Amino acid sequence: MHHSTQAANAWRILFLLFLANLFNFFDRTIPAIIIEPIRKEWLLSDFQLGIIGTAFTLVYAIAGLPLGRMADTGSRRKLMGWGLAVWSGLTAINGLVGNFWAFLLVRMGVGIGEASYAPAANSLIGDLFPAHKRARAMGIFMLGLPLGLLLAFFTIGAMVKAFDSWRAPFFIAAVPGLILAVFMFFIREPARGAAENVATSQETIDRPIRRVLSIPTFRWLVLAGLAFNFATYACNSFMVPMLQRYFLLALHEAAMATGLIVGVTGLIGLTAGGWVADKLHQRWASGRLMFASVSMAIACLCTGFALHAGRIEIGLFVAVFSVGWLFSYNFYTCVYTAIQDVVQPRLRATAMALFFAGLYLLGGGLGPVVAGLLSDHFAQTAMAAAQVEQMTEPFKAVGLHDAMMYLIPGALFFTLVFLAIASRSFSRDAQRMRVGMAADELGVGGVKPSVA
Repeated sequence: MHHSTQAANAWRILFLLFLANLFNFFDRTIPAIIIEPIRKEWLLSDFQLGIIGTAFTLVYAIAGLPLGRMADTGSRRKLMGWGLAVWSGLTAINGLVGNFWAFLLVRMGVGIGEASYAPAANSLIGDLFPAHKRARAMGIFMLGLPLGLLLAFFTIGAMVKAFDSWRAPFFIAAVPGLILAVFMFFIREPARGAAENVATSQETIDRPIRRVLSIPTFRWLVLAGLAFNFATYACNSFMVPMLQRYFLLALHEAAMATGLIVGVTGLIGLTAGGWVADKLHQRWASGRLMFASVSMAIACLCTGFALHAGRIEIGLFVAVFSVGWLFSYNFYTCVYTAIQDVVQPRLRATAMALFFAGLYLLGGGLGPVVAGLLSDHFAQTAMAAAQVEQMTEPFKAVGLHDAMMYLIPGALFFTLVFLAIASRSFSRDAQRMRVGMAADELGVGGVKPSVA
């Protein structure tokens, strides 16, 4: 009889992990806020602006796979400590560069540093907390996302204004990250599978990636993640410039409005959503995924309405879009925990790395670039319709707004479809995982002879 146990220092470590996650998202968000001054200084197209987001994301995704394997085998605290130091240092260098290509290269370096973080931290949380507390712990950890965004959107506009330079935020942001990196090295790590209190056999698992991909629920959740990340990255990359161009807000106003839309909503969504998801999970096996599906339907309708309504009152736009975004945040608490429910402990960091790779390579990677390309395309269309030869700011405003109007609600709709399908195979896959763990404990299923 094993009951799940919680590590003694679990909450202290979780707080540290949460702080680092917060600065991870803070540093990541800076370019999305200072996009218009950069575009005007270096005369860039929206496609080029999209490339900044996409290049960062692709590197982040590719680096995540080997770093995820390292998190399953090596020292997680060292991985996180060095990662933090690297991405914070490079963030400072970002403020020094003189052209678009140098900026792009440094962003890619920041991506590698940040990629070391998520798989290692996710794996640690799985070992620090027992299953019934894990969604709550994950919710607290993921709060770093909206709080990091909030802090970024509410302070960076003011920094740019105060120093009259888009470079200032990069230097300021690097400091807390470098300090936190030192603390990472002093974490006492729990043993793997400690929270399950199961002596997992130490042999390595054969063909880990094929094992994870053989789980139907996992495959559908990856597709849902692709569509969801496509929507969130398109939104996060271009919301500030869209509000500046289309609704004619000043940079710090647009940043604050975006902070309300993607930041404040996340605070509420992740705390309340995690709690609701755990309650529904206790009542129905696939409760979390059904809740996530309903949430996506609301998100799709609200964002669709706000964008299709055209130049409505800015307060109304922010309110309606925010309601949609609030519900979209339920994706995180529901899907991340659902993955832990269908994947064995020894494969979890690998599963998360695979999940993130799909999310970022295809979802996050395509989001900004496709939005930028479409924006340029619609701007050209608007210019042609007006029968003029000169591309002006009003056309760019319409182009960006129209691109977001099609892409964001559309991608959220696909997320809804994939989540609904995943909820149908969930119970079966979760049962299979529990059987596998029981076999593991008896020392039976440790290493099965591989059959090609």
